[in-house]
Amino acid sequence: MNIINEKVVEYLDGQYKTLRPELFVIRKYAEQNHIPIILKDTETLIISLLKVKKPKRILEIGTAIGYSASCFAEVCKTTEIVTIESNMESKNIAVKNIDMLGYKNQITVLFGNATDVLKDMEISEKFDFIFIDAGKSHYKDFFDEALKHCEQEALIISDNVLLNAKTVSDEYDPRSKYKTNIKKMREFLEYITNLENIYTAVIPVGDGLAVSVLGDMND
Repeated sequence: MNIINEKVVEYLDGQYKTLRPELFVIRKYAEQNHIPIILKDTETLIISLLKVKKPKRILEIGTAIGYSASCFAEVCKTTEIVTIESNMESKNIAVKNIDMLGYKNQITVLFGNATDVLKDMEISEKFDFIFIDAGKSHYKDFFDEALKHCEQEALIISDNVLLNAKTVSDEYDPRSKYKTNIKKMREFLEYITNLENIYTAVIPVGDGLAVSVLGDMND
C-alpha cells in the first residue's frame, strides 16, 4: 500500500519546526515566488543526517537563494560550507541572505557551472558531506566530479530524484515534456545504485532522495 499521499504529507508538514524565524521568512519567500528549495520533510531528514554525520566540510551543488546552505550552517556551527550556483541573480540573492543570517564567514558561494567549477577545484579540496540539487539532467556529471573531492566514507545526497513520480512511470508525463530529464534521471539512479564500494538508498521523502554512502577508498 502506498503510504505517501497528500494527507500524509500534510500531516508531516504539520510537524515541521523551523530552525530559526529568519530562515522561515526565506522559506516563505521562496514558496510564494516559486523558487525551488528543499521541501520541509527533506530538510528535516537532512538535518538529522547532519547531526549524525557531523561533517567537517560540506559541498552543495545548487545554491538557489541560499536557504539549504544556511540550514546546514545553522545545524553545523563549525562546519565549512562551499556552495555552487550557476545563476547570477540567484547567487547574488543567496549572498545577501547568507550575510543577513550571519553565515558569511562559514559559507562560500561560488558562481559557475558546477561541473566546470569542480573540475577547476584543487583535488586536495575534500568534503565529507555533499548535497546535489541543481540541473536534474546533469546529476551524473555532478556526482562523478564530486566523487573526486570526497573524503573516505563521505555521504552524498541527491535531491528530487523521483521528479514528482515521473522517474517511476511515463504516465506522469503524458505530454512527454520532461522526457530528457526522466531518461537522464533513470540512467543516473541505475548508475549510482550499481557502483562498487558505494551503497545507495533511494528514499521517497520530499521529491525523492538518493543517499549514497562511500566505503573506504582503499578497499
